[in-house]
Amino acid sequence: MAGSSKHFTDNQFTIREVIQNFSGWMAYFTSKWKVLLLVGILGMALGALVSIFKKPVFIASTSFVLEDGDSGGMGQMSGLASLVGVNLGSMGGTSGLFQGDNIMELYRSDRMLGEALLSPFDEDQLLIDRFISFEKIDKKWASKVTIDDMDFSVPRQNFTVSQDSVVKEVAKLIRENQLSVAKPDRKLTIIQVAIHSKDEAYAKAFNEILVENVNEFYRETKTKKTGENLAILQSQADSVRKILDESIGAFASATDRVPNANPLLSSATIDTRKRQIDVQATGAVYEEVVKNLEIAKVNHRNNSPLIQIIDSPRFPLERNEIRLVKGMFFGGVILGLITVIWLYFRRIYHLHVQES
Repeated sequence: MAGSSKHFTDNQFTIREVIQNFSGWMAYFTSKWKVLLLVGILGMALGALVSIFKKPVFIASTSFVLEDGDSGGMGQMSGLASLVGVNLGSMGGTSGLFQGDNIMELYRSDRMLGEALLSPFDEDQLLIDRFISFEKIDKKWASKVTIDDMDFSVPRQNFTVSQDSVVKEVAKLIRENQLSVAKPDRKLTIIQVAIHSKDEAYAKAFNEILVENVNEFYRETKTKKTGENLAILQSQADSVRKILDESIGAFASATDRVPNANPLLSSATIDTRKRQIDVQATGAVYEEVVKNLEIAKVNHRNNSPLIQIIDSPRFPLERNEIRLVKGMFFGGVILGLITVIWLYFRRIYHLHVQES
């Protein structure tokens, strides 16, 4: 037991030894001040070069509120509709189709990105042409495909396999390196879509077109079912109204044929009564169809407003760049730390070799 205690005591570091060890290291690093100074200057120079030659990245951002529809209003409307025998369940929209994370994935889809890329940037260029130009994609992919010979302005159904591949690969690059879709606060329904690019004009145009395309696709998809129901009910209402007008005309003609019918002869008024019953029955049907049509119109209107834009990109866009002073500072610090670590392990290695 005593031997074990003695062994434990021999392995303790005293404060004096710690101070001596620290002083030894400080003296060692101080003796290398010329190396550290030279490395610091070199790091500052490299940082300055990076800040000068690295192009700034522009950020075009759009934020909007995703509107899920007036579910409370639709609940009241369904209650009122049930009183007249109308089931709004079959007329409902697709309110759960693109909620939350689903619409965020829609922004990342190949279809939406491809449609945005094939939209015009100006009178002479498409957005994909602009992207290929400033990213020099034609030179980077020269060994795989000849992009200069491709015309992306032709209809998409006329694209070759190579053209479709280029569009998909460019969309993939944008999705992985330029596109950012996120919720600043998970508790809110605000979604922010941002494009990071070296080309300021391209970033703004692509962001606006992408948001517009997704907005339109979302609106059409969410109101597609209610729109189809509305069109069917409108067609039915028009058909019943036409039959009602014909019945009213037939009733008037039958009445004109026997203007002063003898009340003692019932057979003389049979045709007139038949026509009157047709008018009453058709009128009742038309009244119900019109009720359903008005309810469907309200339902369709409730589903129409889908995205409310809060902020849209405006020139000048936000810049993300390395300032000269910042670049020099971080260049010197990073390269200096790397040198200190290298010197530390170098001395540890020499000490180990000497002890061996």
